[in-house]
Amino acid sequence: MTIDKSWTTIRRRGSSNEFWNGLQHFLQMAKPFVNDRGFIKCPCRRCLNNASHQLEDLESHIFRNGFMFGYNQLIHHGEPATANAGTTVAGPSGGIHERDEMFDVLDDIISEDADEDAVGGPSSNEQYNDLFAALRSELYPDISSFSSLNFLVKLMHLKVLNKWTNKSFDELLKLAFPKIDLVESHYEAKKLMTKMGLGYSSIHVYKNDCALFWKENSLKDTCPVCSESRWKLQSGKRSGKNVPHKVLRYFPVGPRLKRLFATSKTAKLMRWHSTGKSKDNNVMRHPVDGKSWQEFDKRHPQFAGDVRNVRLGLAADGFNPFGNMSLSYSMWPVMLTTYNLPPWICMKAEYLMLSLLIPRPQSPGKDMDVFLRPLIDELKELWVHGLDTHDAAYENGVFQMRAALLWTVNDFPARSSLSGWSGQGYRACPTCNEETPSMRVIGKTAYFGHLRFLPTNHHWRSNLQFDGRTERKHPPHRLVRQTYLNSFVV
Repeated sequence: MTIDKSWTTIRRRGSSNEFWNGLQHFLQMAKPFVNDRGFIKCPCRRCLNNASHQLEDLESHIFRNGFMFGYNQLIHHGEPATANAGTTVAGPSGGIHERDEMFDVLDDIISEDADEDAVGGPSSNEQYNDLFAALRSELYPDISSFSSLNFLVKLMHLKVLNKWTNKSFDELLKLAFPKIDLVESHYEAKKLMTKMGLGYSSIHVYKNDCALFWKENSLKDTCPVCSESRWKLQSGKRSGKNVPHKVLRYFPVGPRLKRLFATSKTAKLMRWHSTGKSKDNNVMRHPVDGKSWQEFDKRHPQFAGDVRNVRLGLAADGFNPFGNMSLSYSMWPVMLTTYNLPPWICMKAEYLMLSLLIPRPQSPGKDMDVFLRPLIDELKELWVHGLDTHDAAYENGVFQMRAALLWTVNDFPARSSLSGWSGQGYRACPTCNEETPSMRVIGKTAYFGHLRFLPTNHHWRSNLQFDGRTERKHPPHRLVRQTYLNSFVV
């Protein structure tokens, strides 16, 4: 017997009798298959058959969140499994299509927004109309397993890998695909990709890097510090089109961390640091085996109590985007890596997150804190309040995800920009601080005094080969947190 599942793809659920009748028929079919406690797997877009509820709760879950994509054989709810189960999937238009991998992608995105869907009602998913339209659109006749959306995502990926210009991308669409229902330009493609959660925020920067046109300054046209104009001027006057001096690209961290928990595969990997750490105390193969991680857990037991809370590392450095050209220019990407993941994954390119892209002709230097403000504000929010996150691998469905930045990974000059402690001059050592031993040698600053870290009775302290002196000084004092904070008080 063929079971009608067309009602599962109806999106205006509140005004559809067909959806309501189909849901009631589904519940009657599933009723004999509840367990001895009265529970059964929930196929809504939030639970994804990973959580079990009572039958009356299934009705409200499916009505509020919608029916999950890809569940085309109702094997958990009374439909007999067949040999070709899983080869087709109900499309958003109500027809049956061969399975396109983008169904799973959209399913993940919509499951993240399940709470908003529940509040917003039947029309709350209208933001995904264009994505569903591209998913329903066949790239070529009789090839329904490869949609226009799937092709466009791969084409955008090729553009990045091969460094195509925006103009070449536009010309390729017009020349090679004039009759295919795709976007007409790279600009339209970017707008479509933004709806998949792959967008960023453009934040204008003051001319002299005094601050950002962001939050309390977002509507201002002049700098509150130096009174410089927000816009580029020609002959002292604003040009016809407002063009900012600099634009900072900010990629929000929260949505990308939530995406790691949206699929069961990566959601399970986010627990690896709890289950896969080394059992040998003398072996360190991941930061979780180090003393810093263990000390952090002791200081913050509430954070460490949920293994799904995210531990992050930050890396920043400058590079010339124009390759080996003589043009002097330095662009600074700020990357984040997730240390919850196993060591063979956490440093792979696909799991690194670009959070900031700082455009400058020179290094940010002491102004780095200005550019880091959006990221720091979001990290504070993730630390204090967290985000409601759907966990595809956990039975309880939703948890409060918090995040902490544990380390920075950078070379010495980049460390100077991030920490604010100069990496040049007589006091460049961040460990020795004010007690840095240094001297001038033929126009260069040389650093010595390394023997002071040895035990006081070590025979090398009496070695005269460097400067003819014995080392009698003790190691520099270890600065505590309060000492650092007091140094910033004006």
